[in-house]
Amino acid sequence: MFKLILKNENINFILIKINIHFYIGFAMTFEYRPMKQIEMKGGVSFLNASPIPQLLPLPNDRLSIARVYTSKRRRLRAEIELRVCVNRTCRRQGSLQTLETLSGIASPDVAVKSCGCLGRCGAGPNLVALPDGVIVGHCGTAARAAEVMMSFVAGDAQGSLAALALRKRAENELEKNNFSEAELLLSQAIDLKPSGGIHIIYKVRSSARLTMGNYAGALEDANEALTLAPRYPEAYICQGDAFLAMDQFDDAEKSYSTCLELDPSIRRSKSFRARVAKLQEKLSAASTR
Repeated sequence: MFKLILKNENINFILIKINIHFYIGFAMTFEYRPMKQIEMKGGVSFLNASPIPQLLPLPNDRLSIARVYTSKRRRLRAEIELRVCVNRTCRRQGSLQTLETLSGIASPDVAVKSCGCLGRCGAGPNLVALPDGVIVGHCGTAARAAEVMMSFVAGDAQGSLAALALRKRAENELEKNNFSEAELLLSQAIDLKPSGGIHIIYKVRSSARLTMGNYAGALEDANEALTLAPRYPEAYICQGDAFLAMDQFDDAEKSYSTCLELDPSIRRSKSFRARVAKLQEKLSAASTR
C-alpha cells in the first residue's frame, strides 16, 4: 500500500492502494479529462472522474443488457470505445478471441482496442466500455461478446456472428487463391445484413473482385464500405487500387492520400509504398506517351 497526495488550488488527489497496471493503462490515456478527488471503498478511479464501477458479469436477459447500456446508446456513437484486456490472465481465458470477435462485428462508430490489466483478473476476460468506464467480466465466448456489442449497435447478434464466420471462411479461401468461392461467401455474408462489420466484408470483397479482374465491382464495394465507414483507411486503399487498375491515376492518388491522412503510420507499410511506387511508375509512363 502507498499513499500519494497531490495538491493545488483546484485539485486534491488521494490515491490509495491502486493497481499499477490499471493506473498506467488508463490514467495516462485520460489525462486530458478533468479529475477530481473521489473517495471510495478500495481505491480511487481516474476514469472520466467517476468511481471504478463494480465488475458486471453480462446479464443473460437481453433487456437487462439494454438497461445497463441505455445511457451509452444515447451518446454520439463515435464516443464509444471498447477496450479488451489482453494481459496474461485474461489472455489465457480467451481475451484475444474476444477482441477478434468484437473487432469483426463492430459498427464503424464503435472503436475496439486492446488494453492492459483492468485489475479484475479473477473474473476475466474483462473489457471496459468508455467513456463511462463500465467494466464487463466473464466475456470469454463469441456469443457473450456479440451480446455486448449488440447493446451498442442494437442488432441481431446471431446474424452478425454468422456473417463474421462467412467472412473468415472467405479469407481462408482467398489465401488458397479460390477467389470465386471467396466472393460467393462474402456475398452470402452481406445478404445477412449484419448489424456490424459489414463495411469490412465489403472491403474484403472489393479485394477479391480486384484480383478477379472485376475492377468496376471492386470500386463499387470500396465505395460502399466508405459510405458505411467514411474514415476507414483500408477501404480507401481498396478504392485507390481499383482506380489504379482502371488507369484513373488522379483518383487513385486522392484515395491513397486520404488513407495517409487518416492513418499516417501506413506510410511505413511496404505494401503501401509499393502501391505508391506503382502509381508513380504509371504516371511517368502516361506522361511520356
